[in-house]
Amino acid sequence: MELKSDDTKNLRESLDELAELTSSAGGEVVGEGIQKIETRNPATYIGKGKAGEFAAFCKENSVDTAIFDDELSPAQTRNLEKIFEIKILDRTALILDIFSQRARTREGKLQIELAQLQHLLPRLTRFWGHLSRQSGGIGMRGGEGESQLEADRRKVGERIDRIERDLVAVRQQRETQRAGRQRNQWPLASIVGYTNAGKSTLLNKLTGADVLAKDILFATLDPTTRRLHLPTNQNILLTDTVGFIKKLPHGLVESFKATLEEVVQADLLLHVVDVSHPQVDEQIAAVNTVLNEIGAGNKATMMVFNKVDQLNGGGTLTRLHDLYPNSVAISAKTGKGVEELLAEISTQIRPEREFVELRIPHEQAATIARLHKVGQVIERRYLAKVAKFKARIPPHHHAEFAEYIIEE
Repeated sequence: MELKSDDTKNLRESLDELAELTSSAGGEVVGEGIQKIETRNPATYIGKGKAGEFAAFCKENSVDTAIFDDELSPAQTRNLEKIFEIKILDRTALILDIFSQRARTREGKLQIELAQLQHLLPRLTRFWGHLSRQSGGIGMRGGEGESQLEADRRKVGERIDRIERDLVAVRQQRETQRAGRQRNQWPLASIVGYTNAGKSTLLNKLTGADVLAKDILFATLDPTTRRLHLPTNQNILLTDTVGFIKKLPHGLVESFKATLEEVVQADLLLHVVDVSHPQVDEQIAAVNTVLNEIGAGNKATMMVFNKVDQLNGGGTLTRLHDLYPNSVAISAKTGKGVEELLAEISTQIRPEREFVELRIPHEQAATIARLHKVGQVIERRYLAKVAKFKARIPPHHHAEFAEYIIEE
């Protein structure tokens, strides 16, 4: 539907993305339609006449599902199903269905089920008339909560309460893991970006991880954290997070707060951007909107312009570099620019380190090896009986090397 105040270009882009989402969910797009209208119809979203026209098209072409690009109210969904006599989904339900297919960990499945139940709870009444003839397909994957959805509203509410309690336990577990990282003094960098921008491919390239990386929306859902060793001889933890998207359902963001805490707690965000995408600016803005929503809008962020191997001309890249200083252009697929990326990460995430001069006897080979492992050796001189070093070490390692430090 197109309102008079809508931007036609943005509407076209949104519909194209909806088609991609449908394909990602396993559906086949048969047709599409737009209605220009003054205001949304509170009963049927689009006009009743246009709804009848679309319904006839669906019947003639044996369409079993109609998907609307905006969120429908429970009443609109019920009324449209009476007119279309097929399954009606909105953008939110479609995204939830894709997430339900992609979740692999227990935490991810719980988060998705919670979001699905919260979305479906006010819409339960429409299922009673249609469950008998709707089996499977997009929007009907219920996971563990499906039997409760078919039972009654009270049981769904109880299931929601149980999931929320389980997710509290997940948050506590993450706090324990985070405390362990802090004891190791390893900084955390989180990869964020629009879905299909190449985040998982980048994680794989940098850390040797084996995260699924496919050219589809939301190829991966569950976060993956790996250690990354930087050129400055520093270890950091790098986390790949769920991709963002325009019109990301607020309920989904709420459900994924436990996962997205990794973004909020990160020392540095790597905002990966598909620089070859025609809507690159809109995608950057969409990611920033979600970051603001979860309280990470003011985090130190480094822009990583990915897929430069797919660019035709450098005008867009030049403009973006001017807009975002200290950004890096790469191809996570080919490895181009990765060395520059690692150098820039080292610069931006460098923790406070202590500059020391040390004198270590040659027979203390293990101590010398340890210095090279945890510190950044700037200068070394090998004398007859000792080796002298100038190095930067993390403050929490001071005691370990104290007896070898040359006091000024």
